[in-house]
Amino acid sequence: MSLLTGKCLLITGVLTSDSLAFTVAQRALEEGARVALSGAGRGMSLTRRTARRLGDVGEVLELDVTVPAQMDEARDALRERFGRLDGLLHAIGYAPADCLGHGMLAASAADVGTAFEISTYSLAGLTKAMLPLLEVAGSDTGASVVGLDFDGTRAWPVYDWMGVAKAGLESLTRYLAKELGPKGIRVNLVASGPVRTIAAKSIPGFAAFEDTWGDHAPLGWDVHDATPAANAAIALFSDLLKATTGHVLHADGGVHTIGM
Repeated sequence: MSLLTGKCLLITGVLTSDSLAFTVAQRALEEGARVALSGAGRGMSLTRRTARRLGDVGEVLELDVTVPAQMDEARDALRERFGRLDGLLHAIGYAPADCLGHGMLAASAADVGTAFEISTYSLAGLTKAMLPLLEVAGSDTGASVVGLDFDGTRAWPVYDWMGVAKAGLESLTRYLAKELGPKGIRVNLVASGPVRTIAAKSIPGFAAFEDTWGDHAPLGWDVHDATPAANAAIALFSDLLKATTGHVLHADGGVHTIGM
């Protein structure tokens, strides 16, 4: 039996085939899961096109985390499709341009609020919207919420307010884990090293991470390979780590142990 046989997952954040979320979805299908994808706004057409490369994932759900009605509609569609939700991948992040690569004093409070709402608060908002379906699985074999992270314990060059948002995401994960544990729902993050995705390309100066990460990683690092982070997510979705919650699982070649 494969690791995720019979499990029903919602994977957010698939835009193109170089998305970390795409590789998570691909690996989940290989491990026997039933997978639903969501997209938002102008990216919906890209997500639908990319979904065809994955095979049988059904209709892509429209789910903008800043629109509560869309989250409710997605939940209702998933209830009809699956009846439960064993796993949820939060692969959502955005920050206005002034929040990245311009230092900490350039962005307005409104822009920082946008970054925080989409990159941090949305983990709570999306989990709340999907809670009835997560509770069904939680009372049975357990449910798992997994978010994608970039180590929020350090002040990285150019990452600026997104780094603060990720630090908030890590703290939020611990609070959600505490609150949802009694319902049988685990909440964890996977902190990946840099992978060449559309999101990474949008961060000015982020190539500096990509070019040097492998030199610092004790295990080495390939910026073209999303498999290490995807496999970490699969392990957290599976029954292998049923006693793990509120944790940041690093899949970064070991850079978090020594810094850069």
